[in-house]
Formats: sequence, C-alpha cells, structure tokens
Amino acid sequence: MSTLVTRRKGSIWRTVKAVSWSFVGLRTRGDYEKDVEQLNPMHIVIVALVGVLVFVGSLILLATWVVGQ
Repeated sequence: MSTLVTRRKGSIWRTVKAVSWSFVGLRTRGDYEKDVEQLNPMHIVIVALVGVLVFVGSLILLATWVVGQ
C-alpha cells in the first residue's frame, strides 16, 4: 500500500494574508476554499502563533505606555 502525499504550495504572503483576515473575522467562502486547497496547515499554525505573539506584545507595550504617562 502506498500513501499519496499531496504537497501544498502556498506563498508565505498568502498565508500571512489568510491568517490576518481570519484574525479580523472577514473571510469569503471562495477565499477560504482556495486557502484550504493551497495552504500548508503547518505554515498557518506558525504564522498564527507569530501573529498572536505580535498582538499580545503590542497590547503589553500599549498598556505600559498608557500607565507610564
């Protein structure tokens, strides 16, 4: 028995764009279906984790700046 492995080719920019729109909550069904077919799930997870870290870091910096004034 051989297993069929499909390699998904998606650019890093397309992955960042898909994750960014998902953070906002605005994705069209057509774009979502294209993303499912083309993007690598591992890349999505990595980009999402980096996005969360940047978002939380920005909130911490903003809170520190506001409290410091």
